[in-house]
Amino acid sequence: MAIDTAHWQARLDELAGRYHVPGASLAILADGEVATAATGVVNLGTGVETTPDSVFQVGSITKVWTATLIMQLVDEGLLDLDAPVADVLPELTLATPGATDQVTVRHLLSHSSGIDGDMFDDAGRGADSVERYVAMCAKLSQLHPAGATMSYSNSGFVIAGRIIERLTGGTWDAALRSRLIEPLGLTRTVTLPEEAIRFRAAYGHQEVDGTWQLAPVWALPGGSGPAGGIVATAADIVAFARLHLGGGTTPATEPAGAGRLLSAASTAEMQQPQITVPSYLPGSRHVGLGWHLYDWDGHRMIAHNGGTIGQYAFLVALPETDGAVCLLTNGGRATLLYQDLFTEIFGSLWQVPMPPLPEPAAEPLPVEPGRYVGRFEREGIRIEVTATDDGSLAVTATDTGPLADVSSDPVETYVLRPLAPDVFVGRSKEDQPWATFIFYEVDGHGGYLHCGGRATPRRD
Repeated sequence: MAIDTAHWQARLDELAGRYHVPGASLAILADGEVATAATGVVNLGTGVETTPDSVFQVGSITKVWTATLIMQLVDEGLLDLDAPVADVLPELTLATPGATDQVTVRHLLSHSSGIDGDMFDDAGRGADSVERYVAMCAKLSQLHPAGATMSYSNSGFVIAGRIIERLTGGTWDAALRSRLIEPLGLTRTVTLPEEAIRFRAAYGHQEVDGTWQLAPVWALPGGSGPAGGIVATAADIVAFARLHLGGGTTPATEPAGAGRLLSAASTAEMQQPQITVPSYLPGSRHVGLGWHLYDWDGHRMIAHNGGTIGQYAFLVALPETDGAVCLLTNGGRATLLYQDLFTEIFGSLWQVPMPPLPEPAAEPLPVEPGRYVGRFEREGIRIEVTATDDGSLAVTATDTGPLADVSSDPVETYVLRPLAPDVFVGRSKEDQPWATFIFYEVDGHGGYLHCGGRATPRRD
């Protein structure tokens, strides 16, 4: 199909303006062709225009690349997905005794390890930053037993990155470059600030007193690269997605002509459900190995989003058509831009309807506040659930880790509205999308509040 680039450029311009996104870059892969568009500026302070070759932080989309490196090592017979992590990293220590003997590499890649995942302590720069980060994991507990539920874990992916380092004998950055970036012929995908500055690099923006301003720092703390350290163009990200749509091979037209980079079996395994994500639509979301898996009206989607400090990235691919779309942004109401734009693109190009964002139930639902009131806490955040005078629930979420110092909203308050039994939605500002809050039990291990993809245990 021919992609109407001018049309999508106009839609990107209009929607980015509507949602106060300073700058955005879009790439669409359809029928083997890639169309790009860009809008706004990469930096409100300098006013430099965003172009399709501008590079953005892609955040957690990086995790799919790290998972791909792990699967390459599996293909080479160097790693067993179901072996305990302790077999590969005997020096790894966690605060929960015996946890490293229970957690497997598969658990790491599917966010089912239970390892408390939002440690953003600064491990510094240099070739041993990932190693230092993993040593700092000694303070982390298991939020739940391995495989019991899903809880997003950045720390788990840094540990996976250290496994790559151990088995390749170099840094995660070097493995990424030699095993994926160069074979795919990607010329604007990097991992270090001194590499990004060669290009037109986007800077993140945060809302302060109703206006969008430059974030106080550019990058995440050192050591977290395997969880979120890639900087790239939207076109490079869809070129990577094409590898997974092609069963682990690159097209003959790729500059490097690399051919097969991942076995067909490993490519397929990455797209198979490994764990169910607690959801207001039970069974509609799963995690594969690296990939997040969705059902859009019967269509199987593979996807991953990413967020750093004021930058937000979105990648969705449709295996049945070999289509993919990537959107990179540097602030504003990026989730609403993503929702509207991807709804239009997937509906127009592939007749696939994107599910709407959650909203409160149309009819009132009975709520027993006492069942939910309490304190829920994990690394980096404390969540207090209280009852309001009118019998509703309120949530106060307080950042407690290093990122609190660079957040424009370290304390956010939500009034919850019921959506389904034990499922609520809330938002801290009227122009933000509703977020889901799911209260549930993990058999034999107490109550949890699932929000933001994390399972936060009840602490009182």
